[in-house]
Amino acid sequence: MTLLVASLLIAPAAADPPAKDPFARDNLVAWCIVPFDKQNRTPAERAEMMAKLGFTQFAYDWRAQHLPTFDAEVGELKKRNIELTAVWFPANLGPEARQLLAVIEKHKLTPQLWVTMGDPPGDDQAAKVAAAAKTIRPIAEEAGRLGCTVALYNHGGWFGEPANQIAVVDAVGMKNVGIVYNQHHGHNHLDAFPKLLAAMKPHLLCLNLNGMVKGGDRAGKKILPLGQGDLDEGLLKAIRDSGYAGPVGIIGHTDDDAGERLADNLDGLEWLRKKLDGKDPGPKPKCRTCK
Repeated sequence: MTLLVASLLIAPAAADPPAKDPFARDNLVAWCIVPFDKQNRTPAERAEMMAKLGFTQFAYDWRAQHLPTFDAEVGELKKRNIELTAVWFPANLGPEARQLLAVIEKHKLTPQLWVTMGDPPGDDQAAKVAAAAKTIRPIAEEAGRLGCTVALYNHGGWFGEPANQIAVVDAVGMKNVGIVYNQHHGHNHLDAFPKLLAAMKPHLLCLNLNGMVKGGDRAGKKILPLGQGDLDEGLLKAIRDSGYAGPVGIIGHTDDDAGERLADNLDGLEWLRKKLDGKDPGPKPKCRTCK
């Protein structure tokens, strides 16, 4: 017994598990591919396209005309073992919100609800934070009833600033409320991105990538495939170095064929991953959808 105890005391500690690669294929979320698709795919065609590209997660963006087929969309995802990771969600609990929640509840799903909103009026910071929190809280309460989370979605303006979103999250004071960060709406954050990422990380539920160039939003280059932006490698390194391991979004959001745009992003991401790993990445991937 004494020898056994002694051997246990001096046994080497188990090695820490390897850090999760946030850019691994099974961690990627296809998104912005419902209203943004030259092919105007049906739910079945969209799910099949994602499956062929190797996606296992999907964020549902929509317009009013798509909501009648949301239930069918979920059914097609289930057939192909694709998770409904997130859903664009109104900043209210009106009819469209209720329609989304009914399908989510029917299928016993727990997606993130991505919510953006207009800026509260006035110049008083505390009042603006309180007003935004008042809007978000009932959505978070309903989401909590279903086991869902709510992610504040940056789309420019006051509400799109990470510091303000963190303040709103704190003011709501509910564990199921966090942030989804969109790089394509963060061109003005580029110089401070590592610092902002560190501040957001405790609240970050999803991080959506984009090909980035300085001032791209003012030069017709707001949305680029990964690998086509000269800042992409540095931004991806900052994300990996931060230890963030949550879902990572791969964006469509153009009038191109959504499948081709996703493929361009995947090719660019793999090329960038090789560079991050110190490997010879070969030539930059040929882009299908670059203008």
